[in-house]
Amino acid sequence: MSDLEDPSARARGVRYSRELESHLTWLDTFSGTALGVLAVASGIYTYLGVSSLLDDNGAMSVFAAIAYSVAVSVGIFVFWSYMLRLFPAVRGARARGGLMGAMALGSIAIIAMSSWLNAAALAGSAAVEQHLAKTVQDYQVSLERAHEVALSAQGLERDVARVRQSFEDLSEQEATGNLSGLAGRGAVFRVLRQKSSELAGLEAQIASQTPLVDGAFTEGNAILSRMRALTVEAGPVEARSVEFSEQAVRLAGLITQMRQLSVASLVERAAQDLSASVVLPELDGTSAQIRSDQSATITSVLEVLSQRAQTLARAAQAVQAMPAAPDTTYTPISSADAVILYARNFIPSWAGAIAIDLLPAVLVFILAITQSAIRLGREGTAVEDSMTLAELRAAIAVMKEMDEAMKADATAPPPSPLKTAAE
Repeated sequence: MSDLEDPSARARGVRYSRELESHLTWLDTFSGTALGVLAVASGIYTYLGVSSLLDDNGAMSVFAAIAYSVAVSVGIFVFWSYMLRLFPAVRGARARGGLMGAMALGSIAIIAMSSWLNAAALAGSAAVEQHLAKTVQDYQVSLERAHEVALSAQGLERDVARVRQSFEDLSEQEATGNLSGLAGRGAVFRVLRQKSSELAGLEAQIASQTPLVDGAFTEGNAILSRMRALTVEAGPVEARSVEFSEQAVRLAGLITQMRQLSVASLVERAAQDLSASVVLPELDGTSAQIRSDQSATITSVLEVLSQRAQTLARAAQAVQAMPAAPDTTYTPISSADAVILYARNFIPSWAGAIAIDLLPAVLVFILAITQSAIRLGREGTAVEDSMTLAELRAAIAVMKEMDEAMKADATAPPPSPLKTAAE
């Protein structure tokens, strides 16, 4: 005999169903209140999130924020009230699937209109501070890179000094007669001195840039220190963001200045001009042989000059080929946008913001499971077996009323014959 045909099994199922119904009856007494509290709490945090997005703090902005938060609270309450009543009651798979899709769509709408604003209220200030800290890191990388490139360009001073020293040594050899074989300060000596003087001027120009580079880097680090302090200082983050923006503009100007202080392009142009702009003096030898020796020596000097110029140009090009400092611009950001941009850093806040809106979905599934269990416990039972306690009491009361009415009719005196005839 199956469980449905077993009277004892049916009785246990009925008792089980009635027990679950009694629990649901008790839970129904405060479920609406609890749902209302969740909706109001979400509306409050939504108001805080909307307020952070509005630039104007006037009465109209406050009214708009209140209106939006009230609409969100009402929407959440009505939506989950529909789900709590209808989803557990439907039985067909198609109806369940349709309501499930509607619940998913409604949950997405709630997250879009409320949850991200709740997250902004919970972690908006921390997210903006995270944005400030990230910006400081970007500016630090840019400053250090600009300084590295500038220092590499300043290092070309040593290359220029070596080339200049080589020409000065050659000129000294020419003065003593160890180069062309003719001692004195003739044509070859003047060519060598001409180029060493040009290189000495370039070397001095590079050296004059060193204090500017060091000063800009020192000032940039001081600005970075102030920007770091602003990210963690007490007080409203909006006020700190204003000063942070001012410091960021100053630092961006210093980074641009350091880029302009790089002398790599100047050294490359000087190296190209080194061999191209040689003013050849008139040969002053007293004989044709001496002038021929001077011409041969000058040709050799020009070859050496071209080699030195190419070496110097390659060194300058290597500096220019270094990756430039990345462009960094501070963009002010609202707390609501910040929690989206840095969402992975504020997962607990996002989880809390979403949970306060979607927690009723758990209650919907609990009710659906319970109602299914109640229906399963009542399957195969007669109507009178499946009556709830309230229905049984109502039926007993009706039966009592009918019994009293029948007794009253039985005890009433019979009508007289005269009255009956008159009627």
